[in-house]
Amino acid sequence: MRLADLTSPDAARHAAAGAILAVPIGATEQHGPHLPLSTDTDVALALCDHLAATRPDVLVAPAVPYGSSGEHAGFAGTLSIGQAATELLLLELGRSATETFGRVLFVSAHGGNGEPVRRAAATLVAESRDVSVFEPRWPGEPHAGAAETALQLASRPEVVHLSRAVVGDQRPLREVLPLLRAGGVRAVTDTGVLGDPTHATAEDGKTLWKDLDTQLLTHVDAWLGAVAR
Repeated sequence: MRLADLTSPDAARHAAAGAILAVPIGATEQHGPHLPLSTDTDVALALCDHLAATRPDVLVAPAVPYGSSGEHAGFAGTLSIGQAATELLLLELGRSATETFGRVLFVSAHGGNGEPVRRAAATLVAESRDVSVFEPRWPGEPHAGAAETALQLASRPEVVHLSRAVVGDQRPLREVLPLLRAGGVRAVTDTGVLGDPTHATAEDGKTLWKDLDTQLLTHVDAWLGAVAR
């Protein structure tokens, strides 16, 4: 169930019954010539929707579609608000959300948001607010490669232009990370792709979604179990 579809009294009733507010956190940034700018936001929102379908105590907040995407500067359509603004946005959002909800879960699907999301959550926890962070992980290609392409083919095939997919830089992330930090994605690839999306399939995406959904459910169970103890 999505929070935005509820009235204020309805939200209050769900909160009183112990609802968890899941906040999808994404980005608006290039994902090569074949995937939409909304890819990270799409993944975060889908994960939250899947969680809510499994756990009726979860409400899904409107997605946060902007984040720290400065490494994608120079690619048309990328809209970045930087680390400081991302951290402040989530800090104030978390403070506001916990006025209604006893537990808030940040689900962040953009790697560049990692540090500001974790810093904001740490501050909220230090303020005695019950906040947790989940960041989906998968092996292999980190950006606009086979994994993200497969996820989108399985969930939003209408936005994938697979005929435009190109092979990008295929070096392991550990090798290109210093270059990314120093000069952004442009320093590594002109296409914006890290990996090879050309052979991605919807079936691969369905398998990966199952794994990510399990990761998230396990994370929530562990979080709630720790609270119970």
